[in-house]
Amino acid sequence: MTRIDAKFADLKARGQKAFVSYVMAGDPDFDTSLEIVKGLPAAGVDVIELGLPFTDPMADGPTIQLAGQRALEAGMTLKRTLELASEFRKQDDTTPIVLMGYYNPIYSMGVDAFLVAAKNAGIDGLIVVDLPPEEDEELCVPAQAAGLNFIRLATPTTDDRRLPRVAQNTSGFVYYVSITGITGAAEAEATDVAPEVARIQAASKLPVIVGFGVNTPAKARAIADVADGVVVGSAIVSKIAEGNSAENVLAFVKTLADGAHDT
Repeated sequence: MTRIDAKFADLKARGQKAFVSYVMAGDPDFDTSLEIVKGLPAAGVDVIELGLPFTDPMADGPTIQLAGQRALEAGMTLKRTLELASEFRKQDDTTPIVLMGYYNPIYSMGVDAFLVAAKNAGIDGLIVVDLPPEEDEELCVPAQAAGLNFIRLATPTTDDRRLPRVAQNTSGFVYYVSITGITGAAEAEATDVAPEVARIQAASKLPVIVGFGVNTPAKARAIADVADGVVVGSAIVSKIAEGNSAENVLAFVKTLADGAHDT
C-alpha cells in the first residue's frame, strides 16, 4: 500500500473528501518553493501534486506555463525537483507526493534511474500527461512494479469505449479533467461533473479527484461534494506569481482546503 492508498483509505474511514494542491517545483525559486511545499499539510492539503518544470508544457495554460518558466530560469531540473521532495520528506513521511509533468525529462534521465531516484526521494505517484495507455510499457508498468502509483487523466471526451483502457493500469486515483482545453481556462460545474465521476468510479473502482477550473472555496466545496476530492492548481500558482509570501499563499490554500473538507 502506497502513501496515496493509505491516505484515501483514511479519508474514506473518516467520511472526508480529499484536497489536492498543485504547485510547480522551484517556483519562484527553490527555497520559497520548499517553504510552501513544507507548509501545505498544515494548511489542510491531503495530497501534494508537485509540478515538474518542462520547456513545452502542452496541456497547461499560461499560469502554469509561466510558473514552469520561472522555475527553469531559477535553475530547476528533474534532479533538483527530487531534491526538493527529499527535503520535504525529512519532516513529513506521511503526506503523499505525486510528481506531475511530461515524459521527456524522465526519458532523458533514463526510466530505471528515475524510478530509483523517485522512490528514494519519497515520490508516491506519477502523472505523466503525454504518455497514453498505448505507451504503458514505457513507464506505467515499470513504475507500478517499483511501487509507485501511476495516475491517469480522464476527460469529458473519454467515452465508454476508451474508459476501460484508461482505467486498465491506473492506480491510486483517477484525475478527472473537468473541462476540455488547457489548465485555468474555464470553471468546473458540479452538475456536469457528477455523472462523469460516477461513470469513472464504476469503471475503475478508484477514487476520482476532479481538477481544472476550481479556483474558490465555494467551488472546491461544490466539486468535492460530487467527487472523492478536488485539485486546485492555477489559483494557487497565481498567488505565487503575484509575489505573495509563503505565509499568504498557505493562508489561501487553507481556505480552499476548508472548502473541500466542508462537504
